[in-house]
Amino acid sequence: MLLGIDLGTGSAKALLLAIDGTASCEASSSYPVHAPHPGWAESEPGDWWLAVAYAVRKAVGNHADQVQAIALSGQMHGVVLASESGQPLRPAILWADTRSSTTLYAYQSLDAAILERLGNPITAGMAGTTLLWVQEHEPTVYERARWALQPKDWLRLQMTGEVATEPSDASGTLLYDVVSDNWAWDAISALNLRCDWLPKIIPSSAIAGYLTEAASEHLGLPVGLPVIAGAADTAAAALGNGLLEPGLVQLTIGTGAQIITPRSQPIIDPHGRTHLYRAAVPNGWYTLAAMQNAGLALEWVRGILGLSWQEVYTKAFSVPAGCEGLTFLPYLTGERTPHLDPYIRGAWVGLGLHHTQAHMMRAALEGVAFALRQGFEALEATNLQATQVRLAGGGTLEMPWKQLLADVLRIPLYATTVTAASACGAALLAGIGIGVYADAYDTIKLAATPTLAATPQSLDSALEEAWMRYLSLYPQLKKH
Repeated sequence: MLLGIDLGTGSAKALLLAIDGTASCEASSSYPVHAPHPGWAESEPGDWWLAVAYAVRKAVGNHADQVQAIALSGQMHGVVLASESGQPLRPAILWADTRSSTTLYAYQSLDAAILERLGNPITAGMAGTTLLWVQEHEPTVYERARWALQPKDWLRLQMTGEVATEPSDASGTLLYDVVSDNWAWDAISALNLRCDWLPKIIPSSAIAGYLTEAASEHLGLPVGLPVIAGAADTAAAALGNGLLEPGLVQLTIGTGAQIITPRSQPIIDPHGRTHLYRAAVPNGWYTLAAMQNAGLALEWVRGILGLSWQEVYTKAFSVPAGCEGLTFLPYLTGERTPHLDPYIRGAWVGLGLHHTQAHMMRAALEGVAFALRQGFEALEATNLQATQVRLAGGGTLEMPWKQLLADVLRIPLYATTVTAASACGAALLAGIGIGVYADAYDTIKLAATPTLAATPQSLDSALEEAWMRYLSLYPQLKKH
C-alpha cells in the first residue's frame, strides 16, 4: 500500500491507497490559522506535525507493515524559517498572508527579462515577497534561519532529516525560473535575498529520504520507509484526478478556488493575470487562475446570516436569479486572478427593503460564481481551448450550486469521484518513486472516468444582467 499525506491550510489529510488505485482509508485532523494582525495568516508548524501523526495513525490503522512508501503534497507559497535541524524560528507565514504587499515594489523594479522568466504575476503571499518582508521587519530571524522551506518540505524534513524541494512547489515561490527549471539566481541576487537557505531541487517522484526512528515513533510507521519528494497540492490533485493532457480543465473549490489546465510547454500569460507552475510530471507545466475567496467567502456569509449549509441551498435557490438587483463582491481578502489587488474588499451592493436573508445568500453564491467566470476567462485568454471542465473539491457537491456554476461559466461540468485528490496524487507519486508505476501516465488508468454533473440551461437574462452589474462594480470599489 501507498501513503499520501496532504498538508492543507487548515487540516492534514492522510490517504492509504492500494496499488490498484482503490482508497483503503483516509483521515484528517485540523489545526488553527492565526491572524495576529489584520491581513496576516500564520500557522504553528508544530500543530501540523501533531495533526499529521493523528491523521496517519487513523488512516493506516493496523496496516502499518503494509505501507511501502510515503509521499507528500502541501499548501503552496508559504514559508517556514527553520534552523539547521528544522526547528521553526517563528510561525509559518501562509499563502493568504498579505503583509508582503509592501514589498512588491522590489519585484516591479526587476529587469523585464527576469520578470518574464519568473512566469507569474507579482503578488503578496508568495515566498519571495514574504522573505523580503522578513528581511526588513524581522532581521534577526532572517539572519538566524538556515532554511527557508515550503510547508510540505518542512514536514518532510521532520520525517527524514533531509532537506529538499521539488519543481512544483519551487515554481510557486517567485524565486524560480520556469523556463530553465531552476532557482532564479539572477532574480534572487537582484532582490538582495539570501541564496544559501534555498534547498536543492529534486524530481517530484524522487526518493528524498527515509523515515527516521523518531519520525517512525511519532507516526506509527516502520523505520526506513522511503519518503518521496511529492508535489504542491494543486499539482498533486491534477495527478490524482488524471488531469495530465492539455485541453482538460479542473475547477477546485475549497477555501479558495483554482482553475487549472496542463501545458506541454511553459506558456507565460501575456496579460500577467494567471500563474504558470511546474506540474508533478517531468517536462510538464500547468496554468492556474487563483481566486482567494470561494469557500472562504461563502462560509463567512453563512456564519453572518446564521444558516446551516442545508439552509444555504434551500433558501438561496428559493429566490430568482439575479437576486432582484442585489450583488455580492466576494473580495474579503483581496483577490488574485484577474485583479491582483490585495487591498480590494467585499460588499453587498444594491440592498433594498425587499431583500431578505435568502437574497443575500444567493447573491453570495452568484458573486463567487462570477469571480470564477472571470478566472476562467483569464485562463481562456492564454490560448486555452477547453475540451472538458472537471469539478473537484468539497465545495462542489450540491446540485443547485453545480447548476449555477454551469450556467455562469456557460460550459458543461463533469464531476470527479476522488475526495482527497491531493493526497491521492501524493500516494501515486509514492508508487512512481518506488517503481510500482512506470510513470505518471501509467496512473491515468487508475482514475475514474468523470461523469456529467451539469449542463448550461438556456440563458437567463436576469443572471446575465447580474453578471454585467458585477463587472461594473469592481472599478467603482477600487476608486475608494
